[in-house]
This record gives sequence, C-alpha cells and structure tokens, in this order.
Amino acid sequence: METRKRVLVLTSTFPRWQGDRTPPFVFELSKRLVRKFDVLVLAPHAPGAKYEEDMDGIRVIRFRYFVPRWQSLAYNGGILENLREKKWRYIFIPFFFLSQIAALFSILRKERIDAIHAHWSVPQGLVALTSRIMPSKPAIVCTCHGGDLFGLRGKIMSRVNGYVIRNADRVTVVSSAMRNYAAELAQRNDIDVISMGVDVANVFTPDHTIERNPDELLFVGRLAEKKGLRFLVLAMRNILREFPGATLKVIGSGPEEQLLRELAAKTGVSASIHFMGAIENIKLPEFYRRAGIFVMPSVIAASGDQEGLGLVLVEALGCECPVVTTDLPALQDVVIGGVTGLVSRQQDSHDLAKKIISLLGSSDARKRLGIAGRQHVVKHFDWRNVTDRYMAVIDGTP
Repeated sequence: METRKRVLVLTSTFPRWQGDRTPPFVFELSKRLVRKFDVLVLAPHAPGAKYEEDMDGIRVIRFRYFVPRWQSLAYNGGILENLREKKWRYIFIPFFFLSQIAALFSILRKERIDAIHAHWSVPQGLVALTSRIMPSKPAIVCTCHGGDLFGLRGKIMSRVNGYVIRNADRVTVVSSAMRNYAAELAQRNDIDVISMGVDVANVFTPDHTIERNPDELLFVGRLAEKKGLRFLVLAMRNILREFPGATLKVIGSGPEEQLLRELAAKTGVSASIHFMGAIENIKLPEFYRRAGIFVMPSVIAASGDQEGLGLVLVEALGCECPVVTTDLPALQDVVIGGVTGLVSRQQDSHDLAKKIISLLGSSDARKRLGIAGRQHVVKHFDWRNVTDRYMAVIDGTP
C-alpha cells in the first residue's frame, strides 16, 4: 500500500477552540486535505486553547511563545493589526519567531514530514525555510494571503518576502493581482493563483423560502482601516435621502469601531446603522440570505495594506446576495463589474452611494447579479475545486 504523504501546516490563524470566531479558511482547507494526506497543524497558542488536540481529523499542536496569559500577538485581527494597535507587542516578535522554529524542529526530529505548507510568507514561510538545515529537508509550499505582501512594505521586508518566494519549492497566491506583485518582487514566474475556498455547496447557499429585505445593507468584516467602512457610513447620508427606510447591519469588531460610531453620530445616520459585533461563522449565511445588498467598500490603507481576495464577497454571492464593492485589483477575481456585482471607486463615498442606490431601485438587477454571482463563485471558489488544486501542488513537490 502506498504511504500517505505527511503534510505539516504552519499558520498564525487557526481556530483556538470549537466555535471560535477566528477566520476558518486555513482550518477548512486543512480538514479537506485529510482526504489525501496525513495533516498536522502547528499554530500559536492563545489563552484558553489546548496545547495539543485533534480537530476534524487534524492533529493540532500549538506552541507557546510567551507567558500564556500575555500571548496577544496572533488572533483577534491578526499579527499586523495587533502590532498597529499596541506597539509594545513588538517585543513578542523574536519570541514568536524563535518559538515557532523550535516547535518546527521538534516535530521534524520526532516525525516524518514530507511537505510543509506555510500560510503567509512572513513569518511562516521564513520559518519553513529554516527546515532546510534539517536532514529530512521536507518540500516547502508557501501560500501568500495579502497581508504578508501588501502589508509588509519597505526595503527590508520586501527583500525578506522576495527571499521566501524565490526559495520555496512552490508558491501560491490567492488572487491574480497578488501574483503580479509577487512575481515582480521575487523575479519568479511559476506562481500559482489558488484562492482560499468557501463551502458554497452546503453552507453558503441561497434559501428561497426566506424573504429578503430589499432595503437592508450588510457589511461583514474586521472594523479596520483597509475595510473602508467609514466610506459606507458617509455614503449612508446620500442613500437615506433616496431611500429613507434603508438600514445597514455591521457584523464584526475591531479598532475602528468607536471612530465609526462617532462618524455615524456626526453625520446623523446612527439610527439607520446597527453594529452587531462579531458572530460565529456558522451563523453568517442567515444574514446573507436576508440582506438586500452586501457591501464591501475596501480601500488601500495608509500603510499600503489591502485585501488579498475578500472571501466575504464569495460567501455573500454563494447565498445569491448581490454585492457592491470597490475597484481594488485583488477583488476583480470575484466581482466582474456589471456581471457578478457593481464596482465603485475606492475612497469615494459618493460613487459608492450611487452604485448602492441604483441597486436599491432595481429588484431585477439585484436578482440578476445575485444569480450570476452564485454561478461564478460555484465554478471558481467552491472548496472542492480549490482543495483539488492544492492537493495537486503539494503532490507535485519533490
């Protein structure tokens, strides 16, 4: 019998426990890779999490990088956002990096690992490359998600990213826009575009027994600068002039929440905006199914950070909810302007309002875009297709 390949997944984002609200895409991919490979995940520990457990057929090991109750570098928005929020967290970086290397070497000494799948070029891709000094020398696949390439700018970090991309055995990115940037950064052309996936076959599906509220706008995401929610709040002034009954539900939490609440109050639209906080991922489909329009007003942040793909667009379209988003290059893989959604200029609240108003006034357009959008994401973003492509990449490593 042929021996199954053993894959070690390195990540800084992974559910800490059942029902965790941490974005689940690395977990969702890993549990599907189990069909073909033996999968072990190495992720950072967090207060309240187990150091080792099995989750849906995946063996999970969490490494400690500081005094447990002070570990706050990963999760709750991600490493970059946590560093921006509190600069003193930079003291954790060397401990995090060295602890992940130590945990990696411990696994490689004890177990046979055929391939490492590192999510994010920094720090996981860089950590994975240190395994080259070990006798086993597993193959290295690195997946860049956006924050690593777009969020880590400057001469030093660009060189680090370029080094990782050049030296990994295989490199994947989650959008076409990222491939162009990564190829230029590393002078490497054999980079595969493979998005993360969404379960549009079983979870994010339409339910035609549920009546949509045509005047309800929906936003889902971290309340952070690159999500551009402030421009949607500003757009509500124009929207309410045309459609006084319009409302906006905001699902998510983050560092800009208080600023956004104050902006809503200042512009007189507070009564029409409902901040729902973060909710469990499994509950999101019911919101997508009831909303009239999903809005993702993403922008390029002052730091240069921007979306790598925007899976919430895929989730919404999976539920046949029509979408309005912005002209960021990475989002064009999901939303084709006028075909699978409407596209506005980023950082332009007037143009955003214009696009939303046009959809609020046309039930036919909403229905057409929702149906076409679902057909598009089923073809390109369903986990079955995405997993098959990642399996082929990992299988194709030396």
